[in-house]
Amino acid sequence: MMTVMEQMGKNAKSAAAVLSVAGDKKETALNAVADALEDNIDKIIKENDVDLKNGEEGGLTQSLLDRLRLTPERIKSMADGVRYVAASNDPVGQVISGNKLKNGLEVKKIRVPLGVIGIIFEARPNVTADAAALCLKSGNAVILRGGKEAINSNTVIAEIMRQAVEKSGLPADCIQLVADTTRQSSVELMNLSDYLDVLIPRGGAGLIKAVVENSHVPVIQTGVGNCHAYVDSDADIHMAADIIYNAKTSRPSVCNALETVLIHKDIAEKALPVIKARLDEKNVEIRGCDKTKAILGHDVVTAVEDDWEKEFLDYIIAVKVVDSMDEAIAHIRKYSSGHSEVIITKSYENANKFTSQVDSAAVYVNASTRFTDGGEFGMGAEIGISTQKLHARGPMGLNELTSMKFIICGNGQVR
Repeated sequence: MMTVMEQMGKNAKSAAAVLSVAGDKKETALNAVADALEDNIDKIIKENDVDLKNGEEGGLTQSLLDRLRLTPERIKSMADGVRYVAASNDPVGQVISGNKLKNGLEVKKIRVPLGVIGIIFEARPNVTADAAALCLKSGNAVILRGGKEAINSNTVIAEIMRQAVEKSGLPADCIQLVADTTRQSSVELMNLSDYLDVLIPRGGAGLIKAVVENSHVPVIQTGVGNCHAYVDSDADIHMAADIIYNAKTSRPSVCNALETVLIHKDIAEKALPVIKARLDEKNVEIRGCDKTKAILGHDVVTAVEDDWEKEFLDYIIAVKVVDSMDEAIAHIRKYSSGHSEVIITKSYENANKFTSQVDSAAVYVNASTRFTDGGEFGMGAEIGISTQKLHARGPMGLNELTSMKFIICGNGQVR
């Protein structure tokens, strides 16, 4: 007898077969989903309020509550993201390359859906809409497993989407949400290799590590963002302060928020007080090395080894004075999660050196790391930020949710 999860997998497999050849029906369904989300804002907010109340009573941090919180504006933004995906070019069937061989065979390489995608995520209910929309447009069925913190929000969003999809003539099981939020359901999903083609974890370092180490399904690793800013010796100090302020404080609970500042010793005494003055506007706690403390005073907390590799996701930042750019690059190589890094400099030569030697998914020159986002990169919604090198890297949009196959046409050739 099939378990509930196995039945979901079977249903998803059947739905994926329909989706793979759905064509324009996918756009129609997604526009219906966007309308339904906006039509049900009050209903979604009501369920989200339950999650927020439970989260507050359960001791969730303010940064996690921010990830969990839905407002009318955020729901409208979700709907806009779905419409953007709906209007995007359909990657399925796109010809990647083609050629004709000497023997007359015509060989084409085209994009095809991955099939069935599983997503395990934590307290961000917007992921339900974003991920489902991207999967549907790219011809993939999706099984979503959210955290207990957002179960009421996720349930109502998924049901609204399923109803809209079904009314548009596609199987409701294109989108499925796992109702069980115990650890057992995650374990079952990680072992659903007969039905899942890929598993994508979205959340904190602990979740991602657990999925990568225990899954029997291929995993695309996403999310953890220990992002760095290096302030070069000739940097524009006020530009540096503005970039660091934005990257740290505009939304500290997200993976593209800045966590560590590395600053060249030749500019540290002038720049650090200016940077601290901006961060003080949001009461950011600075955890600094001895040189940082000597410059800024005793209200700086002494940094320990763990601070250099930590994703704070809060109004906390680690600061280290370095002797050279080479030391900064070595620090990033040692502690970075491979997400996003930035150099602030006036030197074209140093900018090129930094971008060529720092091996992260997104490397910036004189711009905030907060731009690492599918929407900001012109991709619409994203399924996550991949920090690995196979099969996708950086913001994962529609193309990254496809694989490829070869189609070979002949007229009787044999080998």
